[in-house]
Amino acid sequence: MRLRAFSRVPAILAAVLVSGVAPGQPPAKPGVAATVNGEAIPLDAVDAFIAGKLSLPPLTPAQRRQLRHEVAADMVDDLLVKQFLRRHGPKIDPAELDGYFKAFTASLARRGKTFADYLKETAQTEAAVCDTWTTLLQLNGYVKQHVPDAQLKTYYLANKDHFDRVEVKVSHIVVRVGPSAPATEKAAAREKLRALRGDIAAGKLDFAAAAKKYSQSASAAAGGDLGYIPRKGGLVDEAFAKAAFSLKVGEVCDVVESDDGLHLIEITDRKAGTPSTFEACVDDVRDAFAEDFRAELVAKLRKEARVQITLP
Repeated sequence: MRLRAFSRVPAILAAVLVSGVAPGQPPAKPGVAATVNGEAIPLDAVDAFIAGKLSLPPLTPAQRRQLRHEVAADMVDDLLVKQFLRRHGPKIDPAELDGYFKAFTASLARRGKTFADYLKETAQTEAAVCDTWTTLLQLNGYVKQHVPDAQLKTYYLANKDHFDRVEVKVSHIVVRVGPSAPATEKAAAREKLRALRGDIAAGKLDFAAAAKKYSQSASAAAGGDLGYIPRKGGLVDEAFAKAAFSLKVGEVCDVVESDDGLHLIEITDRKAGTPSTFEACVDDVRDAFAEDFRAELVAKLRKEARVQITLP
């Protein structure tokens, strides 16, 4: 699987580069990567993220162009959420933000670091970090105002593996097919993987051997082994994690589609974790719910928004 730090950049990191762009105002320097409901995302912000946030090998012009588009897409998503919260989110009391800051600096101190160290290591300004925290607090506040405990409890029960900290050890075989690939290309890849699954189920082929021969991933050399993954918040897509956790040890799922391509997934071990209760982890439940709510919100806002990507 790809690392999200390269292929799809986490929106929480992209957030700090969108802050400070006033609605309806032109970017400080020439060049606009995208506009979202008339609000600009500067091209400089995209390039600064790539230069300052991501540790990358030298890129070809085509790879750099693709990465620019992926970073810009995450910035668009983040800006859509910011715009929504400006209209509908709760106001954040400065004292609440100050409390967040004190808790964060205390956690840094326990690791022998200062806030200045953190800013230097992450190439951020204090204002940008505070802007990101404000967005997080607003999103969590919105969820707290609008989502009753009964709904949170239903969510908790549906995702209990996550809150119990269950982990599964997974291997996969992937055929790289992009989301916008022609239907015929996807169908051919799907049939190829289903044929492999049939051979594995019949004992004609070992999963690890098939991964080494057919998987289009760096993990192929290790027989497709990705190690242990959590139910949520790891380095794999939600569709991939959901399918993996539905399996018993030794099972191979039907073909699963993710942003990376089409996969066969095998579970080779499961760590039980520690049983939890809703009452003991309600804050964690609300945070996880907010992350999923954000993803659903972005999908909805994307359909309604005026988004124009203007990257060269």
